[in-house]
Amino acid sequence: MSINDFNFKNLEQNLSNVDISKPKFTINNEAKKIYITAKEGNFIDKNVILLRNNVKFKSNDFSIETENVIFDRYKQTAISKTTALFKSEKTTIRAEGFNINDKGNKIIFHGNSYIVLK
Repeated sequence: MSINDFNFKNLEQNLSNVDISKPKFTINNEAKKIYITAKEGNFIDKNVILLRNNVKFKSNDFSIETENVIFDRYKQTAISKTTALFKSEKTTIRAEGFNINDKGNKIIFHGNSYIVLK
């Protein structure tokens, strides 16, 4: 099952308890590490976790903040369908969600997006 197959609203309604407090994960690729933190997490299955509340992705090059993310530890992918704020040295993007694929080498923003280039 792909993380794209999960329905965020159904997941949140069915998960009232927290499996992980202040979870921390890392996406590793050849060039960089992306550190992931959140206030809460729930296991959907062995490798897939719903991260909730103040979810942050941070690398040396950028940061992304959002409220809910489904993260696949094995595939090193993430998807969010909540408002996200991406910041780097010369770029800011506000979008309605995003996908992180290819171990963090590819980030695709969804929905209405607002981009500022400096």
